Amino acid sequence: MLSYIIKKTLYALATLFGVVTVVFFLFNILPGDPARMMLDQNENSQQLLAIKKKYGFDKPISTQYLLYLNDLSPVSYHSKNKEDYTYNSGKYTATTLVNLKNSEFVLKFPYLRESFQKNGKKVTTIIAETLPNTVLLAVLAIAIALVIGVFLGVISALFHNTWLDRLIALVSTFGMSIPSFFSAILFAWIFGYLLHEYTHLPMTGSLYEVDDFGEGKHLALRNCILPSIVLGIRPLAVVTQLMRNSLLEVLSQDYIRTAKAKGLPMSLIIRKHALKNSLNPVITALSGWFASMLAGAVFVEYIFGWNGLGKEIVEALNTLDLPVIMGAVLIIATAFVIITILVDLIYAYLDPRVKLN
Repeated sequence: MLSYIIKKTLYALATLFGVVTVVFFLFNILPGDPARMMLDQNENSQQLLAIKKKYGFDKPISTQYLLYLNDLSPVSYHSKNKEDYTYNSGKYTATTLVNLKNSEFVLKFPYLRESFQKNGKKVTTIIAETLPNTVLLAVLAIAIALVIGVFLGVISALFHNTWLDRLIALVSTFGMSIPSFFSAILFAWIFGYLLHEYTHLPMTGSLYEVDDFGEGKHLALRNCILPSIVLGIRPLAVVTQLMRNSLLEVLSQDYIRTAKAKGLPMSLIIRKHALKNSLNPVITALSGWFASMLAGAVFVEYIFGWNGLGKEIVEALNTLDLPVIMGAVLIIATAFVIITILVDLIYAYLDPRVKLN
C-alpha cells in the first residue's frame, strides 16, 4: 500500500508539472497584453512599465516560466533585493528554511498569484470562494446519478430484453446525447419560467441570495436543484447502462447460479452478492464524471447564474485574467489526480481481487 501511494504521488507530481508547463505556455502566447488590460483606458507609459515590472512581464518568457514554477513550488527561492520579483513583499506567509546573505529558501503554500482584474485579489481567495459551490453541484449531481442510475440499471437488468429494458435504454441514450448547455436552457425555461407557479424554482440564482430588505445574505438551497439535475443527466444515463451490463455479467457467474440453486430470493442475491461486485465500472465512470464536472459545469453555472468556479472561468476568459484561468485549471487537474488515486483504493475495497501495483 505504501509503495503504491509513493508511486502514485510521483506520477501525480509529474502529471501536474506537465499541466503547469502546457497551461503556462498556452495562455502566455495568446494575443493581447495583460498589463494594458489591467490599466484599461487609464494607461500611460510609466504605469505600464510599473505593472510589467510588478508581475514580471518585462522578463523573457523562459524567465517568467521559472518564476511561475517558483511561485507554485512549496519550497521556493526569495531574493532580499526589493527590486527583484522574487522578493516577498507580503504576497504570502512563508517559513524560512535556509537564510543566505542576499537570498533565502522558504516553505510556503503554492502561490497562484493575484487576479489582474479584481484589484489584486488573490487567486486562492477567488477559488476558495467559488470552488465549494461547484463541488456542491457536482456532489448533488453524482448523488442523483448514482441513486437513480443504479436503480434503473438494476430494473433494466432484471427485465432485460423486455419493453421496460428498451424504454430505459432509449431514455439513457437520449440523456447521453443531449448537451449540458441545451439541457440547462431547456430546464431553466420549463421549470424556472413556464412552471414557476408550481415549482417555485428560479431561472437563475446562486447558493446565497441578498435579502431585498437589506438583512444580508441567506442560504437558498432551492437554487441548486435545477443545475444539479442538469449536471446529473448525462452521468445518470451512463451509470444506468453500465449498471445494467455489469449486473447482467455478474448474474451469469457460477456463484450466483449456486445461490439461486439454494433457493435464495432474487432480492437477497442482488443485495448481498451481485450488487457490490457490479459497482466497479460505475465507480470508474462516476470518478471521471465528478472530476470533469469541475470543468464541465462552466456552461451550466453561467446559464443558471451559479457563483461557482465554472462561471469564474468564463469571466476570466472574457477579461484575459490569466492567473485566475491558470489557477482554476491547475485546481481541476489536481482534483483529477487525487480522485484517480482514491478510486483505485475504493476498487481494492469493493473487490479484494484487485491488486494495487
